[in-house]
Amino acid sequence: MYEGRIAQFTAPNEPFEIRDVSLAGRGLLPGEVLVRVTRANVCGSDLHAWHGRFNTRGLGGQLPTVLGHEMVGVVAGLGDGVTHDTAGGELADGTRVVFPYFFPCHVCRYCVAGRRSSCARMSMAMLGSSAEPPYYVGGFADYFLLPAGALLYTVPDTLSDEVVSGANCALSQVMQAFDRAQLSFGETVVIQGAGGLGLYATALAKARGASTVVVVDAVAERLELARELGADAVVDISAETDERARVKRVQQLTDGGADVAIELVGSPAVVDEGIKMLGRFGRYLSVGNIGHGQTYAADPSRLTLTNKSIIGVSLYEPDALGKSLRFLDSVRDTLPKRWLESTTFPLADINEAFRAADQREVVRASIVP
Repeated sequence: MYEGRIAQFTAPNEPFEIRDVSLAGRGLLPGEVLVRVTRANVCGSDLHAWHGRFNTRGLGGQLPTVLGHEMVGVVAGLGDGVTHDTAGGELADGTRVVFPYFFPCHVCRYCVAGRRSSCARMSMAMLGSSAEPPYYVGGFADYFLLPAGALLYTVPDTLSDEVVSGANCALSQVMQAFDRAQLSFGETVVIQGAGGLGLYATALAKARGASTVVVVDAVAERLELARELGADAVVDISAETDERARVKRVQQLTDGGADVAIELVGSPAVVDEGIKMLGRFGRYLSVGNIGHGQTYAADPSRLTLTNKSIIGVSLYEPDALGKSLRFLDSVRDTLPKRWLESTTFPLADINEAFRAADQREVVRASIVP
């Protein structure tokens, strides 16, 4: 019953191990939904965890586990009591669905205050043990088990798996970030990093009415994609190696500095530079840095004397995923198709997928079981 494979993660920098597992003898509990994974992207946080820079144990995670969270799939089994998705649509075996990969408790003081992305008792993909049932605790597997009470949305027929697979992480994350920054029509935006998150941020910033979007990265192909998605200018770090020159260039492009800058690199080394790229009353969104113990040198007077602020953004509120699906549906015929193209790897080749993603040989690596 529900036999499948998992790519087990045992320790940082160690190869993944493909294991055959089964839910025979356990089945589905009331309220649970078993999803057959049809596509799971290799996200930056997966790479951080693989390298040990993102310590999942610090969040209560266990090893061995299954990484992967940026995914889409189809309903493979419904526990008792589950009949409809979050928007009220009927669910059945085979229904295509996407869902947040984290699960708030709904009763702690943060959840009650409407800040479920900061739940004090949060559980999520990549933290559960894969050494015991239910095994399917991450996206790099044939199945993923949603706990009772989890949110999930039916995927519109107009959106392919390739288009929608990043909605529950990268796109919803930047949707939440721009909401937190209260990005307004006509404001200027600097995006540090043109990976999956950065490309989503580029398209979304323009859709939300940003007057000027500047993307900073070192990979020419990614910068080209950013331009196709609406970036008004790009700054190539590999060509412009002097930080002061890069900051001056951005300030010129944004009439004295950006209103919003968003860090999507995952390296503390870029933070101080990003703050310098802000104008007065600028808001700096820290999204990519999730590794504990990393530090950067900065001058706090740059914040105080110019009324700048730093906003940390982790996870997202439930409505962000619904908005992300509507955004994707609204732009599906207007944006270049190749911006969401992935290099696909079968689950058995997950180690090669991680190597290619880590070496930036592909813009996006996807596991297709």
